[in-house]
Amino acid sequence: MSLRGLGLLLGLLWSGAVLAIPGSMPVPGGIVVIPLEQSGGAPPLYNQRPVLTVTDAAGLAYAIVGIPLSATVGEHEIQHGDRTITFTVHDKSYEVQRLTIPNERMVNPNPEDLERIAGERPRLIAAARHFSAETPATLRLQTPVQGRRSSAFGLRRILNDQPRNPHAGIDIAAPTGTAIAAPAPGVVLDTGDFFYNGKTVWMDHGRGMITMYCHMDSISVEPGQSITTGNLLGTVGATGRVTGPHLHFVVFLNGEMVDPDLFLE
Repeated sequence: MSLRGLGLLLGLLWSGAVLAIPGSMPVPGGIVVIPLEQSGGAPPLYNQRPVLTVTDAAGLAYAIVGIPLSATVGEHEIQHGDRTITFTVHDKSYEVQRLTIPNERMVNPNPEDLERIAGERPRLIAAARHFSAETPATLRLQTPVQGRRSSAFGLRRILNDQPRNPHAGIDIAAPTGTAIAAPAPGVVLDTGDFFYNGKTVWMDHGRGMITMYCHMDSISVEPGQSITTGNLLGTVGATGRVTGPHLHFVVFLNGEMVDPDLFLE
């Protein structure tokens, strides 16, 4: 089954009943759905981090595991109580994208910039790895902004002829000021203005499912605010490291950035 097909079926997974649990071919940046022998109790652990679990109407429990883009091909495992469950990560080749960033400091930061970046890093990590007890209302996400898809997930980025980390979200190009809507219910986890990400919002949807919105022009929400689907989060901008106005949209599971297209309608 393709990852896209897996994503469409996952959209049906959490709606009070499971219509189907697909088989999967987990790849770096993908997900794997793992049946569990029991529901409740402590969540499973993958790379020592708690994993999203859902339970269907029949009481069957499943772990939804996010696989990092840096994952090695081969056998991986999750730990659920005293049980070890293994799965295999398969190879996937992502395309290369070359970009020219006019602001050279965004590619080769100066010492002051590096100090700022280091100071921001703990906050970025804390948001990405946040895990709350609430169950997500849905695993299907609405597209947060209307616009042209300008960059896909997983692209191997070369900035000003220098290799950089893979592109760990999707980019949607839209004019500055275009509304960004919440793709699902949740709580605003944090907001801020960061060196690379620019003006940024994080939403907590529950149990380690976090969404992030970067390069915004304006932010309309505050940390702790409860949000429903379609609520205004802010507007598209060109803050941080960009080549033009767009939304950089990221989905985290168990602290790992995974392909948002697996969850988008």
